[in-house]
Amino acid sequence: MSDFTLKASVRNDLGKGASRRLRRANQQVPAVIYGGEKEPQSISVEKTAFYKAIEDESFFSSVINLDIDGKKEQVVVRDLQRHPFKPLLTHADFMRVDATHEITMNVPLHVIGEDKCVGIKDQGGELHVMANEVAISCLPKDLPDFLAVDIASVELGTTLHLSDLTLPKGVSSVDLSHGEEHDHAVLNITKVQVRDEEEGEGEGEEGSAE
Repeated sequence: MSDFTLKASVRNDLGKGASRRLRRANQQVPAVIYGGEKEPQSISVEKTAFYKAIEDESFFSSVINLDIDGKKEQVVVRDLQRHPFKPLLTHADFMRVDATHEITMNVPLHVIGEDKCVGIKDQGGELHVMANEVAISCLPKDLPDFLAVDIASVELGTTLHLSDLTLPKGVSSVDLSHGEEHDHAVLNITKVQVRDEEEGEGEGEEGSAE
């Protein structure tokens, strides 16, 4: 699990106008922190470190340490709102986490071994990924940055499902907890579809003649 720490301050000047002024100052990002037994709290997050953190994929699947005016809170990102056409964050939602309670998160799925994959390298297949992330449930301490699936030995015509993934200790699949019918496909190796261009052109000419 990656380690991210962000500095923030309690925000007492609330409302859309206050948020706009905060963004215009271009030093902090307005945000809210909620969850647990505490009331929701409006905060502002130091912009430079925040923008740097979101460049890292693992930030979105990590427990984040928020230093709010010297008081520590552990949170996860629940939502980021962005400007419609400018590269700016306009608001962030953080949810408090409790070390003794499981949390549900979507974590990235990383495919490894593609360059050695039997179905691709030796059998002429191509990879199709149907899921870029997987919903998991675990205690905060067990939260992985990502899940990896090694396809080096996967052959042509094979489809891998959620049940084929190797999950770290303490981590469970949210979908599989709802039953076998939710064992969705995550990737497959299929035969490369080659279109016969001459045949396609011939059919087009014939259709035009008619």
